[in-house]
Amino acid sequence: MIREKSEANRQEIVIDLTGPEGNTFVLMGYARSWGTQLGYSPSDIELMISDMMSSDYEHLLEVFDSHFGELVILER
Repeated sequence: MIREKSEANRQEIVIDLTGPEGNTFVLMGYARSWGTQLGYSPSDIELMISDMMSSDYEHLLEVFDSHFGELVILER
């Protein structure tokens, strides 16, 4: 069967911030990987990672969400 794409057919990517995926280094790894897949230049990825590391965990989440919030749901 062939059907048209819809929002209901799309799988959600959910990251549980209270589990191992919520670790700072795991989130930065996702950011590097997804940034590459989305066509970010290496310098843009490094700027994003530097920004993520420039402050506390909440700032890291804000930066991550600003870049990947339309693709990923972060849960606390």
